[in-house]
This record gives sequence, C-alpha cells and structure tokens, in this order.
Amino acid sequence: MNSIPPAVVLLGGALALPLLPRSFRSLAFVLFPAAAMALLLSLEDGTTTLRFLSFDLVPLRVDRLSLAFGTIFLLATLLGGIYAFHLKELGQQVAALIYAGSSLGVVFSGDLFTLFVYWEIMAVSSAYLILARGMERSRRAAMRYVLVHLFGGSVLLAGILWHFVDSGSLLFNGFDREGAAYLIMFGFALNAGIPPLHAWLADAYPEGTVTGSVFLSAFTTKTAVYVLARGFAGWEILLWAGVIMALYGVVFAVLENDIRRLLAYHIISQVGYMVAGIGIVPSNLATHALTVGAIGGLTLGMMTRTARGHTGRPLRAEAAETACYVLINLAAVVRVFVPLAAPAFYRDTVILSGVLWASAFAVFVGKYWPILTRPRVDGRSG
Repeated sequence: MNSIPPAVVLLGGALALPLLPRSFRSLAFVLFPAAAMALLLSLEDGTTTLRFLSFDLVPLRVDRLSLAFGTIFLLATLLGGIYAFHLKELGQQVAALIYAGSSLGVVFSGDLFTLFVYWEIMAVSSAYLILARGMERSRRAAMRYVLVHLFGGSVLLAGILWHFVDSGSLLFNGFDREGAAYLIMFGFALNAGIPPLHAWLADAYPEGTVTGSVFLSAFTTKTAVYVLARGFAGWEILLWAGVIMALYGVVFAVLENDIRRLLAYHIISQVGYMVAGIGIVPSNLATHALTVGAIGGLTLGMMTRTARGHTGRPLRAEAAETACYVLINLAAVVRVFVPLAAPAFYRDTVILSGVLWASAFAVFVGKYWPILTRPRVDGRSG
C-alpha cells in the first residue's frame, strides 16, 4: 500500500514554490494538485501508523469517506489553481497550497493529534488569504477570523485532551455521547459555521482576495463537514442544527445584494444540508449535499464573480443570479431529504434533483451568454 499522504504533495509544493522561476509558478500551482490527485488514485483502503514519542499516530487513513472528500478537495484545488492562473503574488499561492494541503491532511488523518496539527495550520494559512487583500477592513476581518478560530482550536484541544484522559486513545473514530465529545463537536461546529457560531464566515469571506475567497469557500466548512460525518454520524442534534442552518443561510442569501456576501450565506445554507444529512445517520447524504449543493453553488459563485468582474459589471446579485442559487438549493434539498421521506420515489428524486441542478446552470447560460459574447460595458479590454 502507498503510505504517502496526498497532503504531503501540496505542502511540499508550497515549500518548493518560492524556489521556482516566477514565470513557472502559476503552472506549478496547477501541477501540484494534479500530482496529488495521481497519488490519491493509487491509494488502497487501509491505515499507515507512525510512532511519535509514546503515541501511535495514523497520518494516513484511506476508506470510502476519506477518498470521496479527498477527491473533491483536490478537484477544487485544481480548479482553483486554473482560476488563479493569472495570480503572480507568491504569498497567496503559497498560502493557498498550504491551506488546501492542510485541509487534505485533516481528511486523511486517523488520529486526533495529527488532525489538530493540520486543523491549526489550516486556520493560519486561510487567514492570510483574507489579510492579503491589503485593505484596512480586510486586516480587521482577518484578525477577527484568527481570534475566532484560535478560540475554536482551544476548545477542540481541550476536548481531545479530555478524550485521551478518559479513553487512553487518540484514534479518530465515532464518539460516544460524553463530555469530551461535546467539546470536540463544538470545535468542529465552529468551523462548519453552525449558528450561532457562524458570524465569522459572512464577516471574513467577502473581505478576502478574489482568489482567496474561492479557496476559502471550498475548504474550511467542508473539512468541518467531513470530521462531523466521521465522528458524529447519527447525532440528532446535528439534524436540527443543520435544518436551522439551511433555512438561515438561504433566507439571508436571498435578501443579500452583494454577491460575495450572497455566496457566504449560500455556503452556510449548503453546509446546513450536509450537517442535517449527518444527523440522519448515512454519511453518503452529506456527500450528496456536498457534491450537488455546495460544489454546484461554489462553481456558480466562481462563474458569476468572474463573468461580472471581467465584463465591467458591479458585483451585485440580480434576479437571475438569485434564481440560480435557489435552484441549486432545491436540487440539494430534493436529493438529500426526499429519499428519506419517500424511498419508493428514489429514482424520480434523483432525476428531479438533476433537472433542478441543470436548470440552475441553464439560467446562468441564458443570462451570461449575451454578456460574455459582447465587449465590456466600461470599454476596457479583457
């Protein structure tokens, strides 16, 4: 069995990037996740253990759940690298690779110590993508982001230590319903943006750089979904938290006009579907919510931001954009919840979800095809 974690490729790439010629960095930024994907595809189910001090750590655990999330994360990194091909700022490129690599490290971690190390690296590297915008309000947002995640990390660490004292094990598996588990859940829930622990998301994500916001919307909350699915599948509290989260996010997304904040609230809503799916037990429901809803919403967000920005239009959501996000939300709701209520209509549910999902992109094409095939409205090139 291949025992090299895919995260090593991205983290190693982040260290190597400053040594490469400036003209080659954008291509390397795409090649590193492609190489990590090739490594991931060679992995076989199983675990790799490592002795550290007196602890048995598991830096690599491969199963269906970690492979599903790992594949999606690497695809997001690859697409983000293509989107950011124009980017020449070394700091953002390095931070994005570290951020993506540490998120991938969390997904393949089989013990809580390794998970926590990657978790904190993820928080610091993602904060830089907010700070790099260089504005006073982004600096303040980055500081608030760091403080919130340091607090969440402290609670998570307290839960891990409590769990170790009680059980004598650092292995990351499903938790029993005891005190330490609730502290660990709190740390995970903060990163997921579950209300009332969500304010950092709508505050920080819109203040990041354009490239940074793309990466931010892909990893922190989705990594939290993975660890909740791994450790807390079937906990009913997550069902109700997810329902509240989904409703809260979609209401504020519909009311929002700023397209960056709309995307931030849309993320809250989509993650709510995933969290609710985890609370209903089957972890595959969270995967469907991730692929149908969150990845679809992220793709639409990137396409809309790029189309409006590069045609000289204000970053404002109009009726067509709102319709796109509503359709994506409906597709996720139908795919995740209707099969639970009416299993006999499973096939029809999948078809309906697909039609809604495709309709969202059809609306986008109908709105933006004329825009993208005409000159910019401000007369500038590109």
